[in-house]
Amino acid sequence: MLLFCIPSSEVSIAQSRASVMIYDDANKKWIPAGGSSGISRVHIYHHQVNSTYRVVGRKQNDHQVVINCAILKGLKYNQATPTFHQWRDARQVYGLNFGSKEDADVFAQAMLSALEALSQQGSGKG
Repeated sequence: MLLFCIPSSEVSIAQSRASVMIYDDANKKWIPAGGSSGISRVHIYHHQVNSTYRVVGRKQNDHQVVINCAILKGLKYNQATPTFHQWRDARQVYGLNFGSKEDADVFAQAMLSALEALSQQGSGKG
């Protein structure tokens, strides 16, 4: 009997540790995603078949998903400080407060690489 290992079509291209924050526009302040503060393992995933990217973060203590956000062509990624980065989608503003500059750099390089790849894709994709 011949068995084939079918690889997942979505792979993590980077992971970092960070506190995931959401901007509360009404109160003009950052609040912890998921309702309580804590460190999360945040990944950038690349779906190799669809050529799409997303950010997924799970809290380390209880594995709660605190962010699951598509990375879309034209997204503006702002490295506000060496350890705090932010971006927005149609619904909200996300912030990542990294524990170290090294974690921030790893994540930023992958995010910028994903955005570059998305910018190179043809506009006729559907």
